Amino acid sequence: MPRYEYRCRECDTQFELSRPMAESGAPADCPRGHADTVKLLSTVAVGGSSAASAPAASAAPAGGGGGCCGGGCCG
Repeated sequence: MPRYEYRCRECDTQFELSRPMAESGAPADCPRGHADTVKLLSTVAVGGSSAASAPAASAAPAGGGGGCCGGGCCG
């Protein structure tokens, strides 16, 4: 189940909640009892490291934009 980060506007406490994606936008009460909270944007690490993915990015062929129009399928 995904974890979402929130911040309380009243006491500036940051906290996390595990909840289904369908409930990600639902209001979340601060652990200290306040209701005025905002969901924070957070980054997610997905396997590997940035150093491991850097060579793959530099190995891409030059000049071809990829996608439909970069590969010559547009007429």
